[in-house]
Amino acid sequence: MTVLSASQQQAIDKLEKLRVGALFMEPGTGKTLTAIQLVESSQADFVLWIVPFQTKDNLKDELTKWKFDKPHEIVGVESIGASDRIYMDLYNKLNKYKRVFIVVDESLKIKNVYAKRTQRVIKLGQKAYYKLILNGTPLSKNILDLYSQMTFLSPKILKMDKNAFMNKFCEYTKVQKNHATIKTFISGYANLEYLYSLIEPYVFDAKLNLNVGSNERRKDYWVYDDKLYQKLKDKLIEHIEEMSDVSVLGTFQEMQQSYSLDDDKLRALDELMKDEVEEDKTIIFVKFIATREELQERYPKALVLTYGKGSLGLNLQAYKYTIFYDKIWNYATLEQSKRRTYRMGQKEDVTYWYLDGDVGLESMMNHNIAGKGSLLKSFKAASQHKKKEQLKKLL
Repeated sequence: MTVLSASQQQAIDKLEKLRVGALFMEPGTGKTLTAIQLVESSQADFVLWIVPFQTKDNLKDELTKWKFDKPHEIVGVESIGASDRIYMDLYNKLNKYKRVFIVVDESLKIKNVYAKRTQRVIKLGQKAYYKLILNGTPLSKNILDLYSQMTFLSPKILKMDKNAFMNKFCEYTKVQKNHATIKTFISGYANLEYLYSLIEPYVFDAKLNLNVGSNERRKDYWVYDDKLYQKLKDKLIEHIEEMSDVSVLGTFQEMQQSYSLDDDKLRALDELMKDEVEEDKTIIFVKFIATREELQERYPKALVLTYGKGSLGLNLQAYKYTIFYDKIWNYATLEQSKRRTYRMGQKEDVTYWYLDGDVGLESMMNHNIAGKGSLLKSFKAASQHKKKEQLKKLL
């Protein structure tokens, strides 16, 4: 007999009476097992699991572990967006069943209502009798992330199109740029209690309560060789007004990579590895392949992961230390990365270390994560008023 936690049983008690639902359960609270139990309690005759491509094998192992025996298929959400053949094969296959159950894991992958993958998943959802979305962090930037997730479940939940949703729940600020172009930014939110009242009947939200502790600590370093960083910074400030969003983000990446393997940053990591953690119980998260290769060679007993590889789907309770060597600005990805160790099955207290550099980009990323906002948005908002001297101070 499968033993469920209190929150898992509460989720099942709430959602098994419904044909659609959302498990907004923090990573580590056992949302996959909860989803399996919900599917098994239904009358589904076929189950389509839509997951990030890199987690397909993990889900397959989980289904085997829990002896899941309903007819099913596992497909990567990226494949649905990229392959016409895969999408059409699935679309036609679902027509053969009467009570299809579609589960979308990591449903933030369909947050962009204009993306092909999102539109196709919503279309597939129209063939389903039951639908369930799973995500530990339902918002990565703002409440607009909720729109397509709820629309997939049922357009009857929100009963409004995207424009109506934006007008109802978002407040805007208009800024003039170059004496001609008017740009509009989301500056706040409204009617959030009403929004919650619309989605609450279909959502279960569990907090992770473990009998172990979680600590966060920081380690400072100074960038010694900042010539390339300064060069890229000057270029960015000089040309910000004509650069596209993609170009700005690309330059941010170059700036950050320029000091990823700086001598003092490596010195700070060496001190942590020597004095504060146990190498064979430590995960190090990085952004760049060259950095991962260097650190894995430097610390062969540690587990060095890139955020894309390690933030989803891995159960790493054997590790108790996590070092965020390179910063990121996506709150949801950071939370996913933290929950690789702080999850059900963890037996020891866990510690997270953040390396803090003395360049402005590091401070901006800290501010962005603290506010769960967009680095690009905050940076460009400052540029609208052409405060180049202010931007120099920020960076």
